[in-house]
Amino acid sequence: MRTYIRYWIEMLACLGKGNRTYYLWMGFLSVLILSGIYAYSHQLRFGFIVTNLSNQVSWGAYIANFTFLVGVAAAAVLLVVPTYVYERPEIKKVVIIGELLALASIVMCLLFVTVDLGNPQRFIHMIPPFGKINFPESILAWDVIVLTGYLLLNLHIPGYLLYQKYRNRPASKRFYMPFVYVSMIWAISIHTVTAFLFSGFGSRPFWNSAILAPRFLISAFAAGPALIIIIFHFMNKLSSQKVEKSATEFFSRIIAYTLPTNLFLFMCELFKEFYSDTLHNLSAHYLLFGIHGHFMIAPYVWAAIVFQVSSSFVFIFPAFRRRHNLLLAACGLAFLGIWIEKGMGLIVPGFLPTPLGDLVEYTPSLVEFFVCLGIWSVGAFLFTAFSKVAIAINTGKLAKKNLP
Repeated sequence: MRTYIRYWIEMLACLGKGNRTYYLWMGFLSVLILSGIYAYSHQLRFGFIVTNLSNQVSWGAYIANFTFLVGVAAAAVLLVVPTYVYERPEIKKVVIIGELLALASIVMCLLFVTVDLGNPQRFIHMIPPFGKINFPESILAWDVIVLTGYLLLNLHIPGYLLYQKYRNRPASKRFYMPFVYVSMIWAISIHTVTAFLFSGFGSRPFWNSAILAPRFLISAFAAGPALIIIIFHFMNKLSSQKVEKSATEFFSRIIAYTLPTNLFLFMCELFKEFYSDTLHNLSAHYLLFGIHGHFMIAPYVWAAIVFQVSSSFVFIFPAFRRRHNLLLAACGLAFLGIWIEKGMGLIVPGFLPTPLGDLVEYTPSLVEFFVCLGIWSVGAFLFTAFSKVAIAINTGKLAKKNLP
């Protein structure tokens, strides 16, 4: 027990130490978090009137970010499988970083759901005996269960491994390997269930597609590795733990397959929408071309397509992706492109036009912008803190032997 308490004390002390860059980064994130808290307090005080959500478009920036981040969390399986199943040593050295990224992403997902509820006390309606979760009838209940389960899995696995390494003791496989295998399936399930939330709406033809779940998974397996490669770059530049080039190349090859596949599935959806030329294609028409002068989202979606197509060329050709700066730029464009397409490009057109034919365009309000920015900053803050401790333990700077 004393060792465990000391472990937490040492971790907190580790978080308080760093160079100027570390302090500036954490301070900058803290300011953004405080601005997000202030914006959210404004929303709590006055209600959703301070947002641009409406009866016509009831899901906006909050659910768009939630949907995207579920995919980032699911992408951790791309680190888990090669580490624990195929035992690739270069991936094993950084698998903890991927699991911690998944943990931070799930926390952000839950925060986005919380702010979208309006009043957080509404969670009580899903908690027995105060409310009814409606499991298994409700897909929302399934989503709550898989997200909570994935959060617990990503708390246990890296938490146990880091604690054992801190104590200079080998990790017992029976205490973490069963959870690793469960997490592989669970990672797929969290994004599949999220896709089912959308495709189950029969009255929303834009979402009512059988390939929505595959699209979600493929886009996750492109955006997640793109972010991981960027994280690897900053680890090599700013931390004492270095990432081998073969690990970066591994994820580059994954994106070389998944990013063009994501574009292919998107084109399949467009063919289905436009070739039949029914009234159901109005949402897709609004997405790409606008309707009757309403075209707020179309330029962003075209930009997202250009981002993904241009970055696909970089990943497909090895000569391009071996140029590190070009690779980082392609990762940034792929991440941003998928965030646009899978976020606002998915959510808003699903509501427009409404079943009554209304066209009420939606753009996030300033309050929504700062709340979203604050939640992303919470995720970045947590991931930075988690990674700093994990790297200190992995490199031996934080270990039981250092205790007096």
